Amino acid sequence: MEVQKERLLARRAAMRAAGHWRDETLLDHLARAVAARPSHTAIVARRSETGEARRITYAELDRLSTLVAMSLRERGIGAGDVVSFQLPNWWEFSVLHLACLKLGAVSNPLMVIFRERELGFMLGLAESKVMVVPHRFRGFDYPAMVANVRDRLPALKHVVVAGGTGPDAYDTLLSPQGDPAAFRPAPPSPDDVIQLLYTSGTTGEPKGVMHSSNTMLSNLAPFAERLGLGAGDVIHMPSPLAHQLGFMYGIVLPVMLGGTAVLQDIFAPEEMARQIRDEGATFTMGATPFLNDLTEHVARTGEGTPSLRVFVSAGAPIPRALVAKARPTLGAAVVSAWGMSENGAVTTTYLDDVEEKATTTDGCPLPGMELRILDAEGGIAPSGEQGRLQVRGCSNFVGYLKRPELDTTDPQGWFDTGDLARMDPEGYIRIAGRSKDIIIRGGENIPVVEVEGLLFRHPAIAEVAVVGYPDDRLGERACAYVRLREGASLTLAEMTAYLQDQRMARQYMPERLEIVQELPRTPSGKIQKFRLREMARD
Repeated sequence: MEVQKERLLARRAAMRAAGHWRDETLLDHLARAVAARPSHTAIVARRSETGEARRITYAELDRLSTLVAMSLRERGIGAGDVVSFQLPNWWEFSVLHLACLKLGAVSNPLMVIFRERELGFMLGLAESKVMVVPHRFRGFDYPAMVANVRDRLPALKHVVVAGGTGPDAYDTLLSPQGDPAAFRPAPPSPDDVIQLLYTSGTTGEPKGVMHSSNTMLSNLAPFAERLGLGAGDVIHMPSPLAHQLGFMYGIVLPVMLGGTAVLQDIFAPEEMARQIRDEGATFTMGATPFLNDLTEHVARTGEGTPSLRVFVSAGAPIPRALVAKARPTLGAAVVSAWGMSENGAVTTTYLDDVEEKATTTDGCPLPGMELRILDAEGGIAPSGEQGRLQVRGCSNFVGYLKRPELDTTDPQGWFDTGDLARMDPEGYIRIAGRSKDIIIRGGENIPVVEVEGLLFRHPAIAEVAVVGYPDDRLGERACAYVRLREGASLTLAEMTAYLQDQRMARQYMPERLEIVQELPRTPSGKIQKFRLREMARD
């Protein structure tokens, strides 16, 4: 994978000198967990649609990942090759990542909501050699979808189906030809790229964020220390593992701690509460809708979550009233956090912060990370004033796959996040908005430009602009403002059906349609989206 070597070398020296990069991989932590507590439960996973439950110990996790690594090697996978997997929160996901590490291959998690349009681009850019999908999930036929795009993907040599049968079944990866005792892993160096995760950008095309072991693990150590997490903790993860939040804090963090991961594949608040109770989960993390729905369920039913100690809410600002209700209802600390796919959690509040900090800020930087806010002239903005948020430090990514020109990191290592924020005198920030044109719905980025581009092709649409509007549960929803061609008509149902025909993920589709005679514009002709946001909000 392409990394800007000269920049990495200078950064590496600084990070090692400061003690942030420890030159370890997750395999080092796995080995320690296996040696210390081989029979300790590493993963608890249940498939909601079948009721199948699986409990995996650390010894078994090590063994299963070795078997899968051997089978991938037999299929020609080695150092630097990309293995893509579009799986729900199933145990196979975690095993695959560890298997990739044992080969020096690159894990490329993909959200289960992606369809042909997104996958064709993502797998093609990554030149993925293996694609792993479920046989069925929530009624959708994933192998058929991959078959529809495979002729456009010459690098894709193998498709593996979890829950499938025959030679392509995931179970075949658990029966390699060789002797497991003779397997010799070829792990990556701590600076090699181990993860490729796509994120939506202002261009509307996904960008492939690349992380190394050093960038990823350097985020998790201070995160765990600040929140008091250790080997005795049980990490419940309802967020998708193919999202950076789910991946880092649902797969990597539990192994790093030597604790237990409890994976929930389909979110339902009653099931989340049950899993937390049954497994004694002490920590969970998710966007505002997860916190809202769990709180509402517990308040309504009285079915508490007594073991839960910490709920970290990230991905969208937490309404103050929700924090005030969630804390006594759940009996847990509610921690605000902010971060990106490019750097993991950058800021969090502290467990003992006063309510004002927890409800009106997104926290202060973790050790190893620096923040600054720039004014319109490029100088440091005064305390309390809004400006462009930039981040520098140990967990910043190492580049975008094949698109270095999109990396906004300057020669001093400052990454321009595209977000607007303000900082108080104690160094706590509050995200005030985004300069990039993205809507965050339920913690998931909606690539606005791509949605607009598809809608613009509709024969009834002359002009379109998509903006977000506030929603108590999801943070934001999307509204499409449309100027129709003369004599044309369009309904929300027709617009949705059109986007479905274009194979767009349902979560990206606007939930409101407003027909207007004209779109508000600046004197230069640019659409004034801030006015549309005001209209949608009002």
